[in-house]
Amino acid sequence: MNAMNKTERHFAIKEIITTRLISNQDELRLELRRRGFRTTQATLSRDMKELEIARVPSDGGARYTLQPVSEVQALRPLVGAEILGISANESVVVVKTFPGCANVVGEYLDALQHPGIIGTLAGDNTLLVIPASQSKTQHVLQFLKDKLIQGKE
Repeated sequence: MNAMNKTERHFAIKEIITTRLISNQDELRLELRRRGFRTTQATLSRDMKELEIARVPSDGGARYTLQPVSEVQALRPLVGAEILGISANESVVVVKTFPGCANVVGEYLDALQHPGIIGTLAGDNTLLVIPASQSKTQHVLQFLKDKLIQGKE
């Protein structure tokens, strides 16, 4: 099965879940079949896991629902591409970004709520990350490199 079929199937699953009360995988599989998608239970289970669909209690019994995208999940794809470099001295970490991007990176870091970071201060293309103590600066620097530049190089 090619990626387009999977993309179309995922779109159909999301549309079904958000517009109808679906309480089990069999109901979802049958609704997909009505729309021209033939899928096995195993494939449907994988799709639901990838789409982060959960079964939750509701007034009419249990139903499937899409999990809301968290702020961190929404920002994650954006932040890595905006980073130009990260450096530190003994007491502060500086993140250099493309112009206008420091605020988004700061929002992302604030949403992570790392215990070693007491705050961030964003300008246009520079973000100051303030560690909880001088002894945590190198740990915070490594954390930021792992979170922000991982896989970029």
